[in-house]
Amino acid sequence: MSVTGIALILFLTFHGCMNMVALFSEEGYNMICEFLGANWYAVVATLGLAALAVIHIVFAFILTAQNRTARGDNRYEVATTVNPGKVEWASKNMLVLGIIILLGLLLHLYNFWYNMMFAELVGSYTQYDPADGFAWIVETFSSPVFVVLYIIWLAAIWFHLTHGFWSALQTLGWSGKTWLCRWKLIGFIYVTLLMLCFLIVVLAFAFKCAPSLC
Repeated sequence: MSVTGIALILFLTFHGCMNMVALFSEEGYNMICEFLGANWYAVVATLGLAALAVIHIVFAFILTAQNRTARGDNRYEVATTVNPGKVEWASKNMLVLGIIILLGLLLHLYNFWYNMMFAELVGSYTQYDPADGFAWIVETFSSPVFVVLYIIWLAAIWFHLTHGFWSALQTLGWSGKTWLCRWKLIGFIYVTLLMLCFLIVVLAFAFKCAPSLC
């Protein structure tokens, strides 16, 4: 779960940087979308990414079930005997956050992957050309409902990753007493900047503030 989590964070980093291009150049962003269209390497990468996500989700449910079984009837008692201030909210609600993220992911796949890569693969052209990712961004975030849903989704991802970042490194043995606090700070800064990349794009297109829209 830790390995797949780190791999997914690296993908989000690439995705966030890619999205930022749309703020400055419609042509540049669409060139990236065309490069990552229904080409064999993009399809293979997408299948690999899907496998990582499925493994991560499956292990999340397995570990949650194992933890609850191990705690038995005392799982609620444990939460009351530990100082609540020392237990992160995200740590106690990782599964709930994960479910919200999964629902947001399904929405995101419908808005973009279904209308782009999938449409190109099956030859089903809809409102815009599958490679015109810029048009799909404009279309999606012209809806206030989608804007609000994406903001909620990004907030859930932020909570999930701020805990998951350092937790994954700790699980892999890359964190000791000295580095635990450092990884928490590094993770907080990194994840916050990463989520801001996505949020800025959502808000810029929602309020038509992106220079490429002018």
